[in-house]
Amino acid sequence: MTTVNKDYLNLRGSYLFSTIAKKVAAFQEANPDQRIIRLGIGDVTQPLAPTIIEALHKAVDEMADAATFRGYAPDLGYEFLRNRIAEHDFAKRGCQIYPDEIFVSDGAKSDSGNIQEIFGRDNVIAVCDPVYPVYVDTNVMAGRTGSFNEELGMWDRVIYMPCTAENGFAPEIPEQVPDLIYLCFPNNPTGATVTKDRLQEWVDYANQHGSVIIYDAAYEAYITEADVPHSIYECEGARTCAIELHSFSKNAGFTGLRLGYTVIPKDLVVEGTMVHSLWARRHGTKYNGAPYIVQRAGEAVYTEEGQAQIKEQVAYYMRNAKAIKEGLAAAGYSVSGGVNAPYIWLKTPDGLTSWEFFDRLLDQAKVVGTPGVGFGPSGEGYFRLTAFGRYEDTLEALERIKTI
Repeated sequence: MTTVNKDYLNLRGSYLFSTIAKKVAAFQEANPDQRIIRLGIGDVTQPLAPTIIEALHKAVDEMADAATFRGYAPDLGYEFLRNRIAEHDFAKRGCQIYPDEIFVSDGAKSDSGNIQEIFGRDNVIAVCDPVYPVYVDTNVMAGRTGSFNEELGMWDRVIYMPCTAENGFAPEIPEQVPDLIYLCFPNNPTGATVTKDRLQEWVDYANQHGSVIIYDAAYEAYITEADVPHSIYECEGARTCAIELHSFSKNAGFTGLRLGYTVIPKDLVVEGTMVHSLWARRHGTKYNGAPYIVQRAGEAVYTEEGQAQIKEQVAYYMRNAKAIKEGLAAAGYSVSGGVNAPYIWLKTPDGLTSWEFFDRLLDQAKVVGTPGVGFGPSGEGYFRLTAFGRYEDTLEALERIKTI
């Protein structure tokens, strides 16, 4: 008799953003004349930069010519893109990362969910709390998280590292030693960052205890402060303990194109096995590579023109972030984030729970955000707004929020 993977049955309800979408759809159906402003999901709104569009058109034309047509991509991704990544994202920052340690994929979300497959089921994970839900949910699917405590809102085999106002929404090193440590800086959802010295402490800790850090750097393009590292490989010893995930979605607007990459140095060895080799086998077996035309678009990101154009887009979103943060603060809200990240993390007013504030915001202001509790128990009483909307919509949303 056919059976199902029972670990999937342990998942709690639906994916956070699916729940939000259902709530918004129900409200829209009941109020068809109301215009909703969406500042919830972290999806970009600006069109692709001209240099990227030009590269896409050129690559499409190549696919129409037998002489330049491309089929399956190389397992790691095309060398023209990996060389650009190695030079721009790492060598220029003093990081020793080689092109053959870079695996091109369809995005950081996929890689952050899939990377856990190459590690043993008995590994204990540590996550920030609040946390990007994919880190936890994919480990639930793998049967690694134990039982769920309904009262606490926690899994009993997961080490939660509270990120609160008291510690600047950045985690403390846990007392219990984890095997896999998920870190995301600049952080989603709180927008918090850590200094290079603080990140070095995590690297030293991981090397001392034989832990592996899975470092999500999807938002590094939004860093504005000089002492905030763009890559964990800026830290000494990171090559022996860290995996880094990158995305083209937020820096270059590729949410609809899908492109990202994962870095696994060959110096990272677990139980005598190169982790690089495990991921290479998984990558080659289960994945046929990002499309040629998309990888050419990724290459265009690293041209002089491409860099200038995507920096303008990042600045556009950060102008939104500044407007949201300053506007809410002036209205009496307690807010953080919005300096090195396109997310604003605010304390819900009047003692409302996260979902109560979601409902109030939707009902009274027609604005959608994300309840903090959806990211973990320490997110209760907080709320996330994104800066990825249109500037005019962002300003209108602020005015609406001020009226409730």
